[in-house]
Order: sequence, then C-alpha cells, then structure tokens
Amino acid sequence: MSATDTPDPTQRLVNAAEPHVPFDGWSQATFDAAVAESGVDPVVARALFPRGAVDLAIAFHKQGDALMLERLAAEDLSELRIREKITHALRTRLEICPDREIVRRGSTLFSLPAHAPTGAELIWGTADAIWNAIGDSSRDVNWYTKRATLSGVYSATLLYWLGDDSEGHAATWAFLDRRIENVMQFEKFKARVRQHPLGKALTAPLAILDSIRAPEDTRDMPGQWHTPAK
Repeated sequence: MSATDTPDPTQRLVNAAEPHVPFDGWSQATFDAAVAESGVDPVVARALFPRGAVDLAIAFHKQGDALMLERLAAEDLSELRIREKITHALRTRLEICPDREIVRRGSTLFSLPAHAPTGAELIWGTADAIWNAIGDSSRDVNWYTKRATLSGVYSATLLYWLGDDSEGHAATWAFLDRRIENVMQFEKFKARVRQHPLGKALTAPLAILDSIRAPEDTRDMPGQWHTPAK
C-alpha cells in the first residue's frame, strides 16, 4: 500500500516514513520526508505527531500491536495451552514486522534516556495486548506480574531476533521456547511453595500483595500518565 492509498493521515504518514527509517532512522529527516510524500498538510502532521519522528515510531509500534490482534482474533486458539498461546502471539508479533532494520532503529531510539520510559510503556502495552487477547481474567497482583514477566520475555526475544541470521529465525523461536519454559518453571515453583505445609508461613510477608488490584482505567498502566476526569 502506498503512502497515499488510505484517507487516514496517521496511517499515510507511517506508511510514507517506513522506507526512510532504515537509512535515516526515526529522525527529523524521516519525518520531513513522510510529510512531503504522504500529502498530509504539515500543520495536520505536526498536530498528529507533536514530537515528530518519535511519535511516528510510537504509531508504528502500536500499528504492529493492532495487526497482531487482528491475526490472533482470526485464528482458533482454543485448543492451545496458555504457554502455546503466548508463544504463538509473540511469534506473530515479530513476524508481522515489515523490516528488521525499522525495528532496530526503533529499539535504538527508545533505548535513549529521554525516550526509555516511552519504550517501556510500548513493551508493556504489547504484553497487555497479548494477555487480553488470550483471555487473561486476572484482576489481582497477577495482572501485573504476568505483564511484567511477558514484557521481559518479549524484550529479550526481540533483541535476539534482531541479531538472528538463522534460516526462518529458527534460533529465535528456540530462544523464545527456552524463555517461556523458564517462566513456566518459576510458576510451578510458586505453586509448590503455596502447597507446602509451611507455604502460608513462608509467604505471609507477601500477604499485603493480596490487596493489589488491576487498574480499572486501561490507561492506568506503568509508564502512562493522565489527568483524571473532573
């Protein structure tokens, strides 16, 4: 799809930016080229993306999340175990990336101190989208621990994938399987502790965590700030 095939100015700008990112990164040069080639009015472009290329990179990442959710929604995952659903979702998220260099440039951008909080927010958002897509119903502290753990798995796998030259990214998928196995082993360990005769005594100091609840406002997640409605 060309940069001008869609009436959505946000999508037009992202589409126009993609060919330039491998060469110029998510930079002012890329933003200027996207505005010029998309046909979007510069005033509108600046209103949509106040921080220029940084906001373009954010839109590109969120577009990837949306495409992942579309694919997952179109598939029947009911027969898969939870670990298989998570693995499939993570693979899907990586496989829809049009160009690894675009993602690499984004990783570089969001590793900078000024943009690291935004990068963490985006990773958390991807993890949250995956858990929601596979039907996670937790509303206690597990809501946070599941997303934090998956954020770590996704970040590590993404970095491995960026440097993986194996055929069909086989090494990356093997790496992902090992990370998921590590997580599952930890979950099994927690279950054994709870079932142990001394389990309650061992976990008593953590009882305060039972009062933690998932946020009611979906914007109320790590890395995000908003002004409460009056």
